[in-house]
Amino acid sequence: MAASDSSSAGSSTESMLQESRRFPPPAEFAKDAHVTSIEQYEQMHRRSVEDPESFWAEVAEGFHWFEPWTKVLDWNLPDAKWFVDGKTNLAYNCLDRQIDAGLGDQTAIVWEAESPGSDGQFVVEHWSYADLHREVCKFANVLKAQGVKKGDVVTIYMGMIPQLAIAMLACARIGAPHSIIFGGFSASAIRDRVEDGQSRIVVTCDGSYRRAKIVPLKDNVDEALTMTDRVDTVIVYERTKHDGVNYIDGRDHKWDALMADASADCDAEQLDSEDLAFILYTSGSTGKPKGIMHTTGGYMVYAAMTAKLTFDLNADDPNEMYWCTADIGWITGHSYIIYGLLPNRVPTLMYEGAPNEPGPDRFWDMVERHQVTKFYTAPTAIRAFMKWGDEHVEKHDLSSLKVLGTVGEPINPEAWVWYHEKIGGSKCPIVDTWWQTETGGHMLTPLPGATTTTPGSCCRPMLGIDAAVVNSDGEEVPNNTGGILVVRKPWPSMLRGIYGDRQRFVETYWEKVPGMYCPADGARVDPDGNFWITGRIDDVIVVAGHNLGTMEIESALVSHPDVAEAAVVGFPHDVKGTGIAAFVITQGQAPSPGSDAAEAMKKSMSAHVAKELGPISKPDQIRLTEALPKTRSGKIMRRLLRDIAAGNPITQDTTTLEDRSIVEKLQASG
Repeated sequence: MAASDSSSAGSSTESMLQESRRFPPPAEFAKDAHVTSIEQYEQMHRRSVEDPESFWAEVAEGFHWFEPWTKVLDWNLPDAKWFVDGKTNLAYNCLDRQIDAGLGDQTAIVWEAESPGSDGQFVVEHWSYADLHREVCKFANVLKAQGVKKGDVVTIYMGMIPQLAIAMLACARIGAPHSIIFGGFSASAIRDRVEDGQSRIVVTCDGSYRRAKIVPLKDNVDEALTMTDRVDTVIVYERTKHDGVNYIDGRDHKWDALMADASADCDAEQLDSEDLAFILYTSGSTGKPKGIMHTTGGYMVYAAMTAKLTFDLNADDPNEMYWCTADIGWITGHSYIIYGLLPNRVPTLMYEGAPNEPGPDRFWDMVERHQVTKFYTAPTAIRAFMKWGDEHVEKHDLSSLKVLGTVGEPINPEAWVWYHEKIGGSKCPIVDTWWQTETGGHMLTPLPGATTTTPGSCCRPMLGIDAAVVNSDGEEVPNNTGGILVVRKPWPSMLRGIYGDRQRFVETYWEKVPGMYCPADGARVDPDGNFWITGRIDDVIVVAGHNLGTMEIESALVSHPDVAEAAVVGFPHDVKGTGIAAFVITQGQAPSPGSDAAEAMKKSMSAHVAKELGPISKPDQIRLTEALPKTRSGKIMRRLLRDIAAGNPITQDTTTLEDRSIVEKLQASG
């Protein structure tokens, strides 16, 4: 029997992970925070879900609207319209609003290159709101000169450089939805997204830098375009200027040449609140990627509000420096590097490269040099930092940090505590955020001045979010009982559909639990009212009639002293129906497969899981490894692990893997 379906998994998932540590907000931090106590949060949250139209109207009034809305919300499940008839513009609210207030010379983006310049120092650029405005207007005019009109989808495939932000803001300025493709994706992924989005223009770079090597972005675009005839225009920013880049006359144009004569005057298009802002593709468990659609007004309001509250952003603090380490090719970069930060007038740091180039202390060196105050990264990165060793942290002064954040997947308690102690100096609140590409912004998160946090929990719903844990009939389940996470009411940045596939939108998000948005994550609520994500519904393992969440088993493994990181999946088992397979990255070098040391380590890990969660949770397989199959963004490809655990051949697309050889080593380890 394979992993359970959503109905069985969602109705009675058993929770065995217990965590008793509590971390209240530091009193000194809380007194000046936007939300200063849990009582204030609860009052604000109650109002936001009981009277959402009044609440969201109040929030939206803090933005620039060319024309006011006539109605806050028009809700016809599953379709929402927010700020109906309102006219606004994302780029205007990111840039022009600051310039109009006389603040154009303030720093908007700080960018750091991966490699040092000729003087041996890392290359750093400071972009003011006025600088960005000038370049955004010029590139908006470049796009228009290439025939791009309002509503045309522009595909962007670039490295983490300021020109990526300029391109996306230029699209927003003229009402051309952008479709940004992560720079680690392959030619076939580009082809699929260009075809699905019906895009005739691609903006790219000749290459980008990653671990001091050139990633050949233009070559990937060229290969993709041999598989489709849809694209007639490619604009290339020359970042690396390496030899051998091919240019096709009539199709390919150099960014600098087009920008040289472009006007720096370009009025922002007055867009309807429900005009499409962007498409962002996210992988489905099967089939082609889903083109998630986000619209202008609601996304703008929600992304900026959640950024302000979650990170307690303070535009009036001259020392404020925010850094999200994600790539703009993901929703985290869209919402919490650009669109949520610039309207809040807080400098946002962009970094081009890898976290261990030229050494494992690169991030901490940057935190120290840029005096970062708010830091947002992924649990998989935190576990890598733990494995690399505390000495890389301890040689840097991280005292500027005030708030730490995590994003991308649940964080296990041991990594949370390490992050709190080693990076935050035991003084920084941690905001463990749960959300998705589909939600547009944070849905469950602590607020750093109000929430007493528990390691491993994403705590409470964001203002305006009516979240619950239910069974497959939509009935709330008791505390500490696992079930299906749902959102029962609309919110401004919710997805408006899957591009070109209405039926898939309805089936994927609205039919699992009728009448409620279902993100396909399992969860539980503890007696304190805090939410815990137990893993994807598809990742729940039915073992001898018990529904077990993979996240809890992974957390138990990581609390073992020999474990740096773990991934747990189910596989067919003759006796139990489904067995538990654990893939474990060890602290230090893994012992040789089959050796006495390896077997003793596995036995110790298995006994530790039984002690932490009970004998039913003991893994049937433990494979020791020095790495897991991950995408370049750090996501573990658990679907590959399921095939490896089951002994099946790998037939899935592996082009997004950072290192394909890891899969081959894991297959051989069985």
